[in-house]
Amino acid sequence: MAKFTYRMQSILNIQYQLESQAKMELGRAQMRLMEEEEKLQQLIDRKEAYLEEGRRMRSDAVHVDELRDNRNAVLIMDELIEAQKEQVALAEQVVEAARLKLQEVMQERKMHEKLKEKAFEQFRYEENAAEGKAVDELTSYTYGQRGKEG
Repeated sequence: MAKFTYRMQSILNIQYQLESQAKMELGRAQMRLMEEEEKLQQLIDRKEAYLEEGRRMRSDAVHVDELRDNRNAVLIMDELIEAQKEQVALAEQVVEAARLKLQEVMQERKMHEKLKEKAFEQFRYEENAAEGKAVDELTSYTYGQRGKEG
């Protein structure tokens, strides 16, 4: 039996590499998103700490400068939180783009795998047909030889 070789194997190999790269890009994008979300959570926690400090200061003796500083710190944290939310949104967009690219690459790979399967099925069909033809020829030859002997 002849050996099956898929003539577009190099393209399929490239598809495997592209899929691997897309998976790595998606992983990096997800890590970046997690980092950005963690930064956002840290800013929110810091703002909560400033708010708690402000509540504590109000219950103690009132120091106008300290209250003003605390209020300014809370306002700055609000600005930082909004800016970080934008970074999180950008990171989410990068993750989505990487996910879509991976999905596209995986579809391409699956298409090439199906083409390879069909080519292999065709190869097997042709091999079986050739084998059947050889058996028929051998049978005809053997039958013909018996006829000459008799």
